[in-house]
Amino acid sequence: MIIIPARLKSTRFKEKILCDIGGVPMFIATAKRASLVDEVCIAVDDEVVGEIAKKHGFKVVLTSQKHESGTDRINEACQILCLKDESIIINVQADEPFIEIENLKYFKEFSEACLDKEAFMASCFKKISQEQAKDPNLVKVLCDKFGFALYFSRAKIPFERESYEEDFKGHLGIYAYSVKALREFCTFESSNLEKAEKLEQLRALENGKKIKMLEISTQSIGIDTKEDYEKALKIYGKQNDN
Repeated sequence: MIIIPARLKSTRFKEKILCDIGGVPMFIATAKRASLVDEVCIAVDDEVVGEIAKKHGFKVVLTSQKHESGTDRINEACQILCLKDESIIINVQADEPFIEIENLKYFKEFSEACLDKEAFMASCFKKISQEQAKDPNLVKVLCDKFGFALYFSRAKIPFERESYEEDFKGHLGIYAYSVKALREFCTFESSNLEKAEKLEQLRALENGKKIKMLEISTQSIGIDTKEDYEKALKIYGKQNDN
């Protein structure tokens, strides 16, 4: 199942999930794409947002407004839905309305192959330029030789004291985990690194858990700011023109 955590309040871009994308709220546009890959449930923290989702035909669960992360919200949703421990959940952020269907399918297959066998969680990255790596809104990831994440940061990593011949890796906010692993993750205390970077995946790494990373090629834009939204609208318009 794909679960989309839809939190109404947003620090950098107020109520961004309600912004219009092609005539529907952003989180609905994301859910429509995701529904072409698997069953979708939207985990909301606001009844009005829930009613919007229901009007568009989506399964909805109302979760607490106290959650500090989307992962914690999804964990509550899994409990409400009474999902089995071995069920695999894909977490797609509500602000990814342009995520490619083929990439979601690829990631689903990748997750089913690696979770619980060699990895606690799975996620994605794309190659980015040195200039893009400077953007603190674009999270970077370093991986080991076996494709597991070493660290995530808003800073430009690695630091180039000497020439760095590899591509920088931009993290994409798509995750997969079993219900059992998700429940364990949510028992971990929020870590100092997580608080400093505002990146919840660091909680898993600090507790010795492995996150397997999949490289994908994508043009999708995660909408964190108004500038991202304006850029996304231009892309959406071009897609419609085609």
